Amino acid sequence: MRSRLHHRLIAVGKRLGITGRGLAIAVPYAWLAAFFLVPFAIVLKLSFSEVVIAIPPYLPLFEWGEDGSFTVNARLDNYITLFTDDLYWRSYLGSLKIAAISTAVALLIGYPIAYGMSRAPAAWRPVLVVLVILPFWTSFLIRVYALIGILKKEGLLNLALTSLGLIREPLTILNTDIAIYIGIVYSYLPFVVLPIYASLERFDLTLLEAAADLGCRPTRAFWTITLPLSLPGVAAAALLIFIPAVGEFVIPDLLGGSETLMIGKTLWSEFFNNRDWPVASAVAIALLVLLVAPIVYFQRLQAKVAHGERW
Repeated sequence: MRSRLHHRLIAVGKRLGITGRGLAIAVPYAWLAAFFLVPFAIVLKLSFSEVVIAIPPYLPLFEWGEDGSFTVNARLDNYITLFTDDLYWRSYLGSLKIAAISTAVALLIGYPIAYGMSRAPAAWRPVLVVLVILPFWTSFLIRVYALIGILKKEGLLNLALTSLGLIREPLTILNTDIAIYIGIVYSYLPFVVLPIYASLERFDLTLLEAAADLGCRPTRAFWTITLPLSLPGVAAAALLIFIPAVGEFVIPDLLGGSETLMIGKTLWSEFFNNRDWPVASAVAIALLVLLVAPIVYFQRLQAKVAHGERW
């Protein structure tokens, strides 16, 4: 089966004048074009349309008249709404705040874990990596539902704290922002640990030995040598949790309260409750533009590292 597919791809490449390396590069680009650029173009087109009560709930962006004329019904009202209606910018700010705090907490927890894994005996490191990725063997939705059973008033967390005599009355954690922070950090922590571990695992320990020979204390050596050299892994980990956390919907919907404003919940409401697809598409496009900035910044930092410059 694979050989047939391989030969067919080669035959198609020869017909198009593409062989060898060009064909290998063309396949992933074609995949991105089909499953990213095309859906993006559809959403972008919808964002300039006008909402109507119909199926589908928007007017066509391009129309051909009976006389053969071509009309473009592009509107900027949907994007103007994002700035004039405080619901949307408050949702964006709420998403950025929750994502930033969750990222900081996850880095504070994940860096020591990754550091300990990188300093563990070589025979134990594969086992520790498996333990980190073990939650991925369970459905994401099931793990979030499990947190409900842990965080609710009669859940396992309050039961444990009450049994230990640390609290007298159950704490209200579920349906608050704290529950969202816990859910995001728990769900995305492996994405933080693994990039940092990969960066620390390649670390040259002779640098620390040289620093110790020169009289540098371990704490100072960590802050001046280990941490700066691991910053590429830290930056990658921060992006891997921050970007999906900004647009997160499942965790805020299941663990957050009704007053929690995040752009993922707002986007869902516009699409499925209000059936305002044009405004929802504008919200999605604005969110994508908002997330492009940290990605571009990270790529520039990686380019500096590739050229031997310091962060």
